[in-house]
Amino acid sequence: MSATRKLNPQRLRLLRLLASQYPNRCSVYSKLINLKSELSLPKGTEHFISDIHGEYEAFCHIINNASGVIKDKVKIVLVNSTLKEQNELCTLIYYPGTVIRKLKKDNRFTEAYIKKTIVNLIDMCNFFSSKYSREKVRSIIKTKFAYIIDEMMHSKSDEDDIRRQYHENILQTIVETGSSELFIRDVCELIKTLAVAKLHVLGDIFDRGPSPDKCMDVLASYHHLDLQWGNHDVLWMGAACGSGMCIINVLLNNLRYNNYKMLENGYGISLRKLVIFSNHTYKEEEHYPALQKALSVMGMKLMGAIIDRHPEYNLQDLKIFDNLDLKKGTLKLNDGKTYHLNFTDMPTVDEKDPYRLSPGEQEIIDDLISSFTSSVRLREHIQFLYTKGDMYKCYNGNLLYHGCVPLDENGEFLKIKCNDTYLSGRDYLDYCQTKIREGYTIRDNDHLDFFWYMWTAPLSPLSGRRMKIFEKLLIKEDSILNEPRNPYYDYYHQVKTCEMILKEFGLNPKKGHIINGHTPIMAKKGESPVRARGKLLVIDGGFCRAYQDKTGIAGYTLIYNSHCLHLKAHAPFTNKEDAIESLRDIEDLEELSVEEYQPRKKVADTDWGEELKERVRELNDLLELYENGIIAEKLTR
Repeated sequence: MSATRKLNPQRLRLLRLLASQYPNRCSVYSKLINLKSELSLPKGTEHFISDIHGEYEAFCHIINNASGVIKDKVKIVLVNSTLKEQNELCTLIYYPGTVIRKLKKDNRFTEAYIKKTIVNLIDMCNFFSSKYSREKVRSIIKTKFAYIIDEMMHSKSDEDDIRRQYHENILQTIVETGSSELFIRDVCELIKTLAVAKLHVLGDIFDRGPSPDKCMDVLASYHHLDLQWGNHDVLWMGAACGSGMCIINVLLNNLRYNNYKMLENGYGISLRKLVIFSNHTYKEEEHYPALQKALSVMGMKLMGAIIDRHPEYNLQDLKIFDNLDLKKGTLKLNDGKTYHLNFTDMPTVDEKDPYRLSPGEQEIIDDLISSFTSSVRLREHIQFLYTKGDMYKCYNGNLLYHGCVPLDENGEFLKIKCNDTYLSGRDYLDYCQTKIREGYTIRDNDHLDFFWYMWTAPLSPLSGRRMKIFEKLLIKEDSILNEPRNPYYDYYHQVKTCEMILKEFGLNPKKGHIINGHTPIMAKKGESPVRARGKLLVIDGGFCRAYQDKTGIAGYTLIYNSHCLHLKAHAPFTNKEDAIESLRDIEDLEELSVEEYQPRKKVADTDWGEELKERVRELNDLLELYENGIIAEKLTR
C-alpha cells in the first residue's frame, strides 16, 4: 500500500509508538482539530531583558508589570474607568499581597471592592488569554482555585439570566468563605503569566547590584524562560566550581560596589578568615582598603600561574608583576612604559618569585574555595544557570547572545586556536559552551581556568575586550583605563556583518535579528540601541543604578508580539514602597518600533508552530495507517 511504501522503518516505529497515545481514529481527529486550530492563534508575547546586575527591586517591577504591557492593556480593558482606578488595579496586579494588606489596614478591603476587583481581574484574564487555547489556559492555572477561575472566565449570558446569578453566587461565596485574598492573589499571578509567553534573559544577572541571589530566585520560579550566559554569570559559575581566580574577581566586584555582605547573608559564604588575614597583613589606607590590597595581590599571583599554564591564551602582557619595583613604586608593562603604583604595601610579594602564594595566602584561597563550593543556595542557582542557560540561542528567527561573535580586523570571523584546530563563528561559540558545561563536573585546572578566560579575555564571546582589572587597581595613570574591544563592536553597525552572522547560525539573514546585551547604550549622549538599520538590537541600557548616570536611562526591554517588535526605554525605578503608595509605575522614556506585522504573526509562524506542523504530519500519517488497516485500532467505549 502507498502509505507504507513512502514511510521508512524508523518512521513506522515512531508512528506505532504514537498509536499508544492516540489508539484510534477518533482520538487522532480530536488532536488534529486541536493542533490545527492552535496554529491559527496569534503568537505569544516574548520579552527580552539583559544585564540585570543584581538590581532586584527594579527587576521585580519589570517582571510584575511585564515591561509596561499590563498597564497598556488595563487602559484598554478598563477604558471607562478613571486613571486612578486603572493605576490601582495595576498596582494590585504587581504586588497583590502588599496592596491587600494596605487595603485592610485602611479598611478598604470591603465586599464591594472585592467583587468589583475580581470582575475586573477576570476581564483582564480573558483579554490576555485570547492568544491561548482553552486547554493551554487550563494548564497554566496552577492553583486550587483553577475550576472557579475557569468558570468565571468562560461565563456566557442566557435568556433566563441563570449564568449571571451563578457567577454572582460565586463572588458572594468567595467573600463569605474568607478566601478573597487568596483568590485575588492567584488571579493576579495568572494575569502576569498570561501576559508574557516567554522571557529571554541575555546574561549578567550577577555583580554590581545588591541582590543577584534574589534575582535568581525570581528567575528560578518563572513560568517559561531561557538564559544566555553573560561574562559575569560565567565568572560566578567558575567560582562555584572552585576556581580561585574567579572567586577573587567575584570578591573584588562585590567590594567595589559595596555588596560583599550579600555573600554572607545570601549565600552563607564566610569572609571572616579573609578579613582577619587582610587586616593583619596590609595597612588600611584611604581609597585602598586592606581587603582590596589582599585580593589584588592574590589575584595577580593566581593570574600569573594561569597564563603560564596556558600560553595558547596569548595573555603574557597580563603578567604585570614581571617588572615590579616596590622600592621605586613603579611597574613596567609590555608597552615599554613605566607606571606609578597606587600603593606599595605588598608584604607577601617576593620580587624574585612574585607569583608564588605565601602560606597564609594559600590557606585563604583554600578556605574561600571550600566556602564557595559548599554553599547550597549558590549551587542551586548555578545548576539553574546550567539547566536554562546557553552561550547563544536561535529562537523564532532571531539570534540571542550576550557579548559578541569575535571578528578580525577585516570584519570576517576570527579563527581562534582551540586545542589542535582553529574554530570561528558558531563553531567557536559551540566549543566554548561545551567547555563551560564540562567544567561543572571535570573541574581540573584546564576547565577552571577557562571560566576566568571567558570572563575577561579579548577573544571571549562573552567579553570581547581587553579588561584591565588589576592594572586599574594598581596603576595611578589614567592612560591605562582604555580597554580595546574586538572589531565586532565596530562592524556590528553594518547590515552586511549582521546578515553574515545570522546566516552563520542558520537563520534567515533578511528576516532575522540579532539581540545583544553586554554594552550599555549611552542614551544620554544620543546613542541608539538600534544597529545596522534594525538588524541588531542592543538591550543593555543600564539596568543597574551604578550605570544610570552614564546611560541616562534604566534599561531597555525588547517586546516581540504578534503585532510588532519594539523597544522600550525605562526611567529609573524608585522603590517598591513608592510604587505602591504613589501608584507610580516605571515610566517609559521612549518606545522605538523596529518592525510591524500586517497581518499579525500567528503560532504557525513560530518555532513552536513548526513543531506543531510536524505533529500534524505525524498524526495524518497515523490516520492513513489506521484507514488502511496497517495498524489496528483500539476501540474505546
